[in-house]
Amino acid sequence: MIRFFDIFFSVIGLLICFPLFIIIAIAISIDSGGGVFYSQLRVGRNNKDFRLLKFRSMRTNSDKKIGLTIGSRDSRITKTGYYLRRMKLDELPQLVNVLKGEMSLVGPRPEVRKYVDMYTPEQRKVLIVKPGITDYASLEYINENEILGKSSHPEKQYIEEIMPAKIQLNMRFINDPSLANYFRVLALTLKKLV
Repeated sequence: MIRFFDIFFSVIGLLICFPLFIIIAIAISIDSGGGVFYSQLRVGRNNKDFRLLKFRSMRTNSDKKIGLTIGSRDSRITKTGYYLRRMKLDELPQLVNVLKGEMSLVGPRPEVRKYVDMYTPEQRKVLIVKPGITDYASLEYINENEILGKSSHPEKQYIEEIMPAKIQLNMRFINDPSLANYFRVLALTLKKLV
């Protein structure tokens, strides 16, 4: 039943957001040239890799230098990218990932392979469900980039503090993947964004 709502909401979302996609694409092109979209290899359900889509918010090829984004002081982020990230608009292309069945609207945020390889056997439970655009961990750590931006050792803090805390929050949905919980997370996300 969740898959039905994933398809329904992603199709509606893509249709409604299409004019916004065009405006964002023009803004990215004018601001920094290069491609409009950015895709990154992430780890999905059953430990399988897939290409996660986003609007490009950083300068071309800048992800090759540092893995983590470290908030507003990250010089790789473009002017347009700053606003896209702040309003979470850079995530909208992931509706395509949802439509393709690689993601769900609700589920643990997909991680890059480097960090998944650090998971304990207990933490690997997050890989038994489809990754999502939003979940309890996304809501709790909505300003994660800003937290890391204030850290003197951002990657260390991410690995030792934030990643384990997020996985614990992921379990709230994994242990109760009901339709009621699905709609609860969507409602909380809309409330948080508004």
